[in-house]
Amino acid sequence: MYLIFRCDCGRALYVHESNSVKRCVCGRLIKVKSRRILGKVNSFEEASEIVRKLQEEKYGKAVLMTADKYGENE
Repeated sequence: MYLIFRCDCGRALYVHESNSVKRCVCGRLIKVKSRRILGKVNSFEEASEIVRKLQEEKYGKAVLMTADKYGENE
């Protein structure tokens, strides 16, 4: 089973229930027991999809930037 929660920075994360800590991309080491669990799912595919949706709700859809958008190909 996978647990879904948020870091203090706001990023949604998931971790297997057997793990007691998780490191966020912001650098924080999070004790899973001390977090409010937003959801529990059986597979990492489901957990990944839920985390993706939570991130999109908070920050909007991810956009892939190409060199054209940076003006490098002009």
